[in-house]
Amino acid sequence: MRKKLAALLVGGALLVGCSSNVEQGSPSPVGGDSPPVAKLTANPADGAKDVPVNSPVKVEVQDGAIDQVAVTNPEGQSVKGALAEDKRSWASTEPLGFGKQYSYSGKATGSDGKPVELTGSFTTLAPASQVRATLFPGDDQVMGVAVPIKVEFDVDVQDKATVEKALTVTSSANVQGSWAWLNAREVHYRPENYWPANTKIRVEAKLYGVAYGGGAYGRADVTSDFTIGRNQVVKIDTPSHQLVVQRDGQTVKSYPASFGKDDEPDLNTPNGTFVVMQKDPQFSFDNPRYGYTNVLKKWAVRFSNHGEFIHENNDNLANIGKNNTSHGCANLSEADAKDYYDSALVGDPVEVTGASHTLPPQFDWYDWQIPWSQWQTMSAL
Repeated sequence: MRKKLAALLVGGALLVGCSSNVEQGSPSPVGGDSPPVAKLTANPADGAKDVPVNSPVKVEVQDGAIDQVAVTNPEGQSVKGALAEDKRSWASTEPLGFGKQYSYSGKATGSDGKPVELTGSFTTLAPASQVRATLFPGDDQVMGVAVPIKVEFDVDVQDKATVEKALTVTSSANVQGSWAWLNAREVHYRPENYWPANTKIRVEAKLYGVAYGGGAYGRADVTSDFTIGRNQVVKIDTPSHQLVVQRDGQTVKSYPASFGKDDEPDLNTPNGTFVVMQKDPQFSFDNPRYGYTNVLKKWAVRFSNHGEFIHENNDNLANIGKNNTSHGCANLSEADAKDYYDSALVGDPVEVTGASHTLPPQFDWYDWQIPWSQWQTMSAL
């Protein structure tokens, strides 16, 4: 009897235990004390120093979704940023300031429903110097088909390759070109052939925070949107005593002219492809070596920093169209000089042939005096 009773008691205990679980209906606890599965990270990391100002601050989460992120500068102002559509990452959308401490905080919710938080701070680099860059042509200008794009710097650039990677040129005609460093402070861009007429061009020099080398960094981004005008080319064949203007390859004007002296190399109108650089309704010509100063001439169009212009010289009317007697300029009558002046754009090509001397490529703007194959080797990339 005792054995049977014991068996009944054990069975009863088992029965009671089973009925208790059913009645409570409570699920087994799922990791009530386990850590959150989400991992929230930031780049730069907390305590980072010398952080580049042109790299975005990024916050990312694994196994969760970001609820909010805040990055603030020393003045307490928020840095603009954007949350990814999947809420797994956030990135700042504006550059940082040099030599500043930023703080950040973030909140996210893991796939387990548990929140996680992140806080930290970092310091951006403080450059030894901030270098200004200028860009030519400027916004909204209409230029000739030979105009070079120029970026100039206040100091010598040591890391030319890094700087060049920050420069982009796009055009409505999808023209391809190449940058070329003319010296340590100046880089130019041009296509293999003249720009197509009426092309719209955008230049972006995203130089803020770019390392130039030697502790120097770019001070600011610079951009430009300009347009190429009609295709006008000046052709000068010095023995012809004619200055010919062509539009789209067709001659539209031919002006009698007197060019530089043929038998004196220093006074030639030298061979080469030059570019109209500036226009002045009146210009003072000075050359003490040849005995004249403050000689005022009208309708002056400069096409070389060597000293060549197209301008009025009524004092030389007897030789215009007949003899080459100038000191290198193209002399026209006043009426013809004004007519040409009114048609000229900065950036128009001036092609000179027939002279006894060829000018070496050293006087701005000499971009088109350099063969394309050589020009491409002058890139830092």
